[in-house]
Amino acid sequence: MKLSELAGEALQSDPDIKGLATDSREVREGFLFAALPGGKFDGGAFIPQAEKNGAAAVLAAPGAPTSLPTIRDVVPRRRLAHVAALYYARQPATIVGVTGTNGKTSTVRFSAQLWRKLGRGAGSIGTIGAEAPGFARRLLHTTPEPVVLHETLRDMSDAGVTHVAMEVSSHALTQHRADGVRFAGAAFTNITQDHLDFHAGFEDYFNAKLRLFGDLVSEGGFAAVNADGEGSARVIDAVRGRKLRLLTTGAGGETLRLETCEPQPKGLSIVVVANGERRTLSLPLIGAFQAENALLAAAVVIGSGEDIQRVLPLLASLEGVPGRMQFAAEARGSGIYIDYAHTPDAVTTALRAIRPHAAGRVIVILGAGGDRDRGKRPLMGSAAAALADIVIVTDDNPRTEEPAEIRAEVLKGADGAVEIGDRREAIRKGVAMLDRGDILLIAGKGHETGQIVGDSILPFDDAAEARAAAEERRIT
Repeated sequence: MKLSELAGEALQSDPDIKGLATDSREVREGFLFAALPGGKFDGGAFIPQAEKNGAAAVLAAPGAPTSLPTIRDVVPRRRLAHVAALYYARQPATIVGVTGTNGKTSTVRFSAQLWRKLGRGAGSIGTIGAEAPGFARRLLHTTPEPVVLHETLRDMSDAGVTHVAMEVSSHALTQHRADGVRFAGAAFTNITQDHLDFHAGFEDYFNAKLRLFGDLVSEGGFAAVNADGEGSARVIDAVRGRKLRLLTTGAGGETLRLETCEPQPKGLSIVVVANGERRTLSLPLIGAFQAENALLAAAVVIGSGEDIQRVLPLLASLEGVPGRMQFAAEARGSGIYIDYAHTPDAVTTALRAIRPHAAGRVIVILGAGGDRDRGKRPLMGSAAAALADIVIVTDDNPRTEEPAEIRAEVLKGADGAVEIGDRREAIRKGVAMLDRGDILLIAGKGHETGQIVGDSILPFDDAAEARAAAEERRIT
């Protein structure tokens, strides 16, 4: 593709562009190098290296020194997203972005499942990667950088994927990673404190989320909103301001109103009112919050043009998402579950959701990540102490922080908690405490298969450790 086609303007020098890169080390002959500003480094400093590696052109902010043909923009990140969208061009016909603090992963995965059950070629993009039947790609970020994202969308389209539900994080919205994606619709789960290590404050965080509805959804598109989620009223106002088609779910919803939600030993029994008709449905999912996620996913699919009468019965065959209230093992009549809950609200939601399924005590193991929002640590401890019978505080992903200091901050909110720094030993201890009817919830890491200590990622899988501990108890 010619540089002028990507720039949208005539240029004195118009080389063929053979690839895009944001890392000068990945530049090859004929590539366009995007010199982006960063928190630690300015991409402009790496233009000479990109030139040496064969770059044919540069995308940069005004003033960046280079003799190569250049696309200049005061917001180079946003411009790169649109350039990547042009370069990779093909996207699945229906893409729906899902944002919020909690529930994004479950909602996108449930949406993809429902589409597939309706015969669509459907997939998802998010924390667990990019997935569809016959397609799987690991991703470094929940919402990838623009070059990776648009290349992935093209490849999914080429693989026959027509419908995609994708998580859209606040980081991505702030950094314009998802600009250029042709969103047919968007969905909102809820908003609570998170990522305040990145955002200037909660208002900045919320405004980032609102960009999806205010800036990125196509004209004439739709928005599905969990009316029970914190912040939903403000999102609904933004949706109405853009005259997008609105679908609402939950106890306060109008499209799919959740009338009742009753815990069962292995799932939920819910009553949903849709188009004036009352339906009783069984969901094979643990935790009342999963009813909210399932109904929001149903609204996503209905908003994309599917028949509500065909969609609702399919909720009974949904499969749980790895690491989201996932059953891991059983030990002497007690259940062990893992969940990705790593914010105060998520811990609260998970414990409230699992409590009705426990005939005995609820034991929770949790920690907090290093190099992340420190303000939420005591709040997580407080949430756990308020809702669990026994709290074990352990290490999560300490990264470059001192693990004992992180645990101390969590313990400030969890008076009487047990402290066991070694996560493997903490899980063994939690399993050893179980009596018949108890439930152990291992929170924080969910589907992750590594623990980040310093700059290293050490193999660690909560579900595998839970199974090993349960087996050890069975034979002792």
